[in-house]
Amino acid sequence: MSPDDSSNSTESLYVTVCDLNGVLRAKRIPASNITKAQKGEIRMPLSAVSVDVWGADIESDGGVFDTGDLDGICKPTGREPLQVGDSGGTIIPLWMFNEDGTPYTCDPRQALAKVVERFTEKQLTPVVATELEFYLMDANSSSPKAPISPVTNKRLVHNSVLSLDELEDFDLFLSDVYKACELQKIPADAAISENGCGQFEINLLHVDDPLKAGDDAIFFKRIVKSVARKHGMIASFMAKPYGEESGSGMHVHFSLLDSSGNNVFDDNSESGTDVLKYAINGLINAMSESMLIFAPHYNSYRRLTPGTHAPTAAGWGYENRTAAIRIPGGDSKARRIEHRVSGADANPYLVLASILGSALEGIEKGEMPIAPVCGNAYEADLKQLPTNWSGAITAFEEGSILPNIFSDTFNDLFVACKKQELSEFSKHVSDFEHQSYLDIV
Repeated sequence: MSPDDSSNSTESLYVTVCDLNGVLRAKRIPASNITKAQKGEIRMPLSAVSVDVWGADIESDGGVFDTGDLDGICKPTGREPLQVGDSGGTIIPLWMFNEDGTPYTCDPRQALAKVVERFTEKQLTPVVATELEFYLMDANSSSPKAPISPVTNKRLVHNSVLSLDELEDFDLFLSDVYKACELQKIPADAAISENGCGQFEINLLHVDDPLKAGDDAIFFKRIVKSVARKHGMIASFMAKPYGEESGSGMHVHFSLLDSSGNNVFDDNSESGTDVLKYAINGLINAMSESMLIFAPHYNSYRRLTPGTHAPTAAGWGYENRTAAIRIPGGDSKARRIEHRVSGADANPYLVLASILGSALEGIEKGEMPIAPVCGNAYEADLKQLPTNWSGAITAFEEGSILPNIFSDTFNDLFVACKKQELSEFSKHVSDFEHQSYLDIV
């Protein structure tokens, strides 16, 4: 989009940055100011990327009030402007820099860029793909309910994994998602109906730029939500919207290419190279302290239940979907790691930064992992991951690996954000608690 395309001064033009929770924070500016945005002359408070999930300032963040809530400089990410949503408005993706031009390390995209730079220094290129699960829900229901089939006009009532009928029933919705993804250069691939009632998964193809993979995941979620509204539904990437249904995950696949374009995980065997195993060891060692990134919300821990294909222990295996880390089979040239821990509610930039950074830590350390799991990983003798939000916060604070991946400022701010959110949740008593205890105990 060029300045000449913006003659209509009433057109919606949004400049956006991504916050800690993966939520886009924005300004609406006159279309005549697009040149200013493209030149990196937009200013927003640095705190725009460091608010809690409700958009409130993090009270313990000294960068807000102690400094007068300083502005940062918002520069284009290099991604073309996006037309996402029914309003016809244009989104210009930006990321945050300090006044002196240095990257603001609390910006999640900057955190990922820092990790990518380390790979570049080693002449390694991560090739990354994400798989995102989500639920469609009836927008006209007062509480979350499965959607009504646009073909049968009946509400979905059954779990129906890999159902052809459900794919056909929601074909118009899926077709609109694919059209929007094609328009925005998001490489959407296969779609399936998942285990939950009204649950779907769409895979994004591998790209050799982790920053683009993060961008794609962020804007894919926005596309799915927008298209769902257009079709009279709600799309939710909440980790566990229904207590008795499957949770929604964000699986990450990645391999590494050397300067000659060779996959450093491939040795023409089924087991893979030592470098592959070093990376696995790094991922396992960092998994517990990374859980606050993979499962960042109160609801996230409802998904992490044994026997539900959501990992609860730090283990790995070949072609084993019960393990946290799966090494898929197939042609050895495509040897890669599938990281299966993160929920769909997590921030894609931070998830990719944690996974890639931990893998690189393992490669640099050069140590072999524990033995791969054969059979049911839920029954194996493995280190258990934090099972609740408070435990994950503690593991993050006490970790020794993530401080090598994220800045001290980011780590402090992320913990403060999650503690603030946890504190707010602790103030609310559920209807079920009232029903169980109010006039009984």
